[in-house]
Amino acid sequence: MNDRRNIILTLLLTVLLACSRTPTLPALPDDAVILAFGNSITFGTGAAAEESYPAVLSRLTGREVVNAGVPGEVTSDGLKRLPGLLDEIQPALLVLCHGGNDMLRHQDVRATAGNLREMIRAARSRGVAVVLVAVPRPGVLMRPAGFYADIAAAFDIPVETEVLPQILANRRLKSDVIHPNREGYKKLAEAVASLLRSAGAL
Repeated sequence: MNDRRNIILTLLLTVLLACSRTPTLPALPDDAVILAFGNSITFGTGAAAEESYPAVLSRLTGREVVNAGVPGEVTSDGLKRLPGLLDEIQPALLVLCHGGNDMLRHQDVRATAGNLREMIRAARSRGVAVVLVAVPRPGVLMRPAGFYADIAAAFDIPVETEVLPQILANRRLKSDVIHPNREGYKKLAEAVASLLRSAGAL
């Protein structure tokens, strides 16, 4: 009976560890370029340019981080814009934080998820590693949209699902209803840097 119980416990522990495992990323060389791609949250709306999360992430990682955020952009437009940027900048890593405007405009979530998948494929086809940042659905509970975790699992890429819901649920970390402030962007950058360390990129 004890042996059977130990086997069951071992199996459960294995499953839990697998579920909590952070997918690995290639180590980033000191001269690596990171492309932060998204909309107004990536751009840094509500804070000074040097307070945006890409700017803070650059200081935390010691790598160049290109801020490619466009306020108001939806994923269909981002999908058109990304391939050219990937070819121009040739980053080692893409930090993808997109989809919030799609949800604010009540666009089809299947189309949003499909656009994000195509963005990841565009990066992967160029040998660019990808990290995904989940955006919460609009509402009182501020839960991340479920398709981010599904996409991350399908591509076996790291995903940060907790920090933006936490930031956008805290008025002290926001500049307005939907954007972080200086402290909020700092927390976002710290969470992304922590995820990169967990994944072995730093």
